[in-house]
Amino acid sequence: MPSTLHSADLPAAETRPGGSFGRSLPWLLLVGGLIGLTAAFVLTVEKFALALDPAYAPTCSINPVLNCGSVMDTPQASALGFPNSLLGIAGFAVVAAVGAALLAGAMFAQWFWGAVQVGVTAAAVFVHWLIAQSLYEIGALCPYCMAVWAVTVPVFWYVTLRNLDRARSKSALGQWFRLRLDSLIRNHSIPLTVWFLVLIALIAQRFWSYWSTLL
Repeated sequence: MPSTLHSADLPAAETRPGGSFGRSLPWLLLVGGLIGLTAAFVLTVEKFALALDPAYAPTCSINPVLNCGSVMDTPQASALGFPNSLLGIAGFAVVAAVGAALLAGAMFAQWFWGAVQVGVTAAAVFVHWLIAQSLYEIGALCPYCMAVWAVTVPVFWYVTLRNLDRARSKSALGQWFRLRLDSLIRNHSIPLTVWFLVLIALIAQRFWSYWSTLL
């Protein structure tokens, strides 16, 4: 007679909140990395095409607001002295490779995950700086850049949750912190959804004078 599988019979990683990240995170890293890599690569091609021919109209220059050309010509587009998209190509290639390796069964040491955490945190900070610059300094949006924003923040969020979840089982964290972390992991999609809604609201508010003409 088949027996019922109770939570007590399952591995701890499968029963505690956040255990499912072990299955979904590799896919997020692979797919998110490939999307970001594609966007960064196309943006690099467009950047060099514009540099060779100032009259070139980038494919992502759609209207006065969604206009890659306006963004590419700014100092913010080369914050470190070279096109930001080159950073994206390198970074997202690593993200996609890590995702593919995890799907293939690879296991990485904690120092490696620490390095990944540093990388995705730096990327998230940089992306938020670029968002602020696009909205309030440049006054235009680059669709390919927005694709990078849309994948960078989820990658940062879930890598961070994964690392906090693993650190909890190996450290003497206070009970209050453990409970808050459990709640955060159970409701992991809420902060991410709020972030996207806030970003959409900021974009709508900043460029409302243009959007309203389309209604």
